[in-house]
Amino acid sequence: MKILRLTLKKKWFDMILSGEKKEEYREIKPYWINRLDNVEALGETFIRWFDAVEFRNGYQKYAPMIRIECKGITKGKAKPEWSDNWQGDVFKIALG
Repeated sequence: MKILRLTLKKKWFDMILSGEKKEEYREIKPYWINRLDNVEALGETFIRWFDAVEFRNGYQKYAPMIRIECKGITKGKAKPEWSDNWQGDVFKIALG
């Protein structure tokens, strides 16, 4: 099982835990391109596939964690109510 591990602020963690937030976003920057968008096959670039996303609320050793099915990663616009009003395209991680 391939797991994408991400750390979140409490607000977003709680929204995902309650089922209210169905997508998580990451800015399209070199770090995230390397982690999510760096697979090439037959000269085309594909977004990596993950079976699940493991969210952690903070960096403490015993921080709360949840694991949720990953339904895929695409590029697109972030919903303002589920992000910090990011402008432009982002990686959209669809949650099950």
